[in-house]
Amino acid sequence: MRTGEVVRKTAETDIYVSLNLDGSGKAEVSTGIGFFDHMLNNFARHGLFDLTVNVKGDLYVDCHHTIEDTGIALGNAIRKAVGDKAGIRRYGSAILPMDESLYLCALDLSGRPYLQFEANLTADKVGMMDTEMVKEFFYAISYASGMNLHIRELSGGNNHHMIECMFKAFAKALDQATMYDERISDVLSTKGTL
Repeated sequence: MRTGEVVRKTAETDIYVSLNLDGSGKAEVSTGIGFFDHMLNNFARHGLFDLTVNVKGDLYVDCHHTIEDTGIALGNAIRKAVGDKAGIRRYGSAILPMDESLYLCALDLSGRPYLQFEANLTADKVGMMDTEMVKEFFYAISYASGMNLHIRELSGGNNHHMIECMFKAFAKALDQATMYDERISDVLSTKGTL
């Protein structure tokens, strides 16, 4: 079983994350931000990952530290769960629709972090989650996991749909990238390491 477990404690947040890449889509998520919980539950369900996230953050300030630090912890859990990356496909991509919204997500578990994020979110908040934190969350994941991550809007509309579309596309792309391929006996790189 490919799992990653992370405990992250700072003056701003106290976070526990557990991720099983070979799960069935079960999630237990509590961050104090209802819409963010909904997105993390969607990530687990559509990626078929088992995910536990417990966060106590300084929500009396705002949602920034809670969401960013959860991204860091989840990114570290992904990095731990993929291990040396031997035998996995490394690359994953998805173009995913949700009603009027359509998003592309492509990623490379290269060990080289980079985020390219293109989304035209028009609302300041969805529920109690600041929409500007969506980019910060994916930035934190990409850098903590060592992932090259591209998220691009092909069609927008309702901000709830747009964000949910991103999270589901990310889940499908990560599931694809972490799958084993029997033709790959080592690491998929001419360097011999990732």
